[in-house]
Amino acid sequence: MTADLSVLVDDWLDWHGAAKALGVSVNRVRTMIREHSLAGAVPSEGVGQRVPALFIQDGEVVKGLPGLLTVLHDGGWTDRDCIAWIFTDQELPGRPIDALRENRGSEVQRRARVEAFS
Repeated sequence: MTADLSVLVDDWLDWHGAAKALGVSVNRVRTMIREHSLAGAVPSEGVGQRVPALFIQDGEVVKGLPGLLTVLHDGGWTDRDCIAWIFTDQELPGRPIDALRENRGSEVQRRARVEAFS
């Protein structure tokens, strides 16, 4: 999947911004990305790795995101692929990120399992 993340995702946080939004250290953000609680990518040339701002809601990682990322990573996906899928319209209706933020994660998880292992 080679999507232009700078087009799909409107708002990004650098690791410092993500740390501040979550109330944790930058090192913790790095660990969260490594453990697939968050996903990060370089959205466009010339900028460092960023985290989509919509992955954080009310000072916490959006409910269901870590499990979704684990499913997709278990299917061999990269963080970049995960972010692209989560921000692409998927007949849910809408984008998986919107469904997660509205606490409709069960359907997103089901579709991710099918997508990741097909």
